[in-house]
Amino acid sequence: MSYILRSALTAVAIMVSATGAHAAEKLAIYHWFEYIPQSLLDKFSQETGIEVVMDTYDSNESMLATLKAGALGTYDIAVPTDYMVSILLSEGMLDEIAEGERKNLGNVKAQFADPAYDPGLKHSIPYQWGTTSFAVDTAVYPGDINTTDIIFNPPEMLKGRINMIDSQGEVLALAALHMGIPQCIQDREKLKALNAMLQTAKPYWASFNSDTAKEVLASGDVAVGMIFNGYAAKARGARPSLQYAFPKEGYVLWMDSVVLLKDAPNRDNAIKFMDFLLKPENIAQVSNFARYGQALSGAEPYLDKALTEEPESNPPENGNGVFVQACDAQTQTVYDRMWTNLRK
Repeated sequence: MSYILRSALTAVAIMVSATGAHAAEKLAIYHWFEYIPQSLLDKFSQETGIEVVMDTYDSNESMLATLKAGALGTYDIAVPTDYMVSILLSEGMLDEIAEGERKNLGNVKAQFADPAYDPGLKHSIPYQWGTTSFAVDTAVYPGDINTTDIIFNPPEMLKGRINMIDSQGEVLALAALHMGIPQCIQDREKLKALNAMLQTAKPYWASFNSDTAKEVLASGDVAVGMIFNGYAAKARGARPSLQYAFPKEGYVLWMDSVVLLKDAPNRDNAIKFMDFLLKPENIAQVSNFARYGQALSGAEPYLDKALTEEPESNPPENGNGVFVQACDAQTQTVYDRMWTNLRK
């Protein structure tokens, strides 16, 4: 083979290799359903040339189960809630991010910069925050809705017309608030009482569904639905008689984070996406779409002004909001068994 021919073939091979490498630039996201606008993912791809591939889940527990079943090493990032970040860390499922890798980390507001579940944000960035409670169709039930009795000991007119989200952590946290007991309690008698209360309430529930929690309320298929505040705001847009409750017994607070998964196949691209979300104008697009709070300085000019006025985003000043706690392994086994029996 002549030198000229060999050189030409080598050049072609290099070009093909370079083109293939560019085409292979990907980012694999494991994300909650209906929680990021496609237009924002398109913007990221246009700016970076990185193709985004996304799968969705409907609860923290289903996300954890999928990762444990062999998906770790398939996805680059996930979006767990605060307590689940702690669990993923304890399971060794997150990668650490070195100081300086995220150029826009300084945009995080001080109150969100050092969370207990990930001190120093070494594995995550804050994404969105909000509450989990329930919404009631006041055209069906005009009484007081700000009590957990609505879902655990409902009036006759609401029995059989309640949807619960399929989220172990949040349902059991709300149940503990209803019973007036701490989360992760180990007292056997109180655990028995908690389980008995849940089993008594179960016949009053029409369904366990997270991904259609908004639709069943908006359509009137149910009159009560456990739901996230942003999802409730969207449902109210379709059905104005819906009202979001802040029960006197308490409600769930949460902060979702974007985490870097261990063995991420596209680690550099994951860091680029985190930095992209750490720009105020970008995270504001998420809040405007999902109707939740955000954690960056400088985002306010880009936010929909109606967000601050929505009743779902304004809990009472004396409200009892609590975060879901990550239990020790032995206690968690008891709660897992309780949840499994509840879902049968």
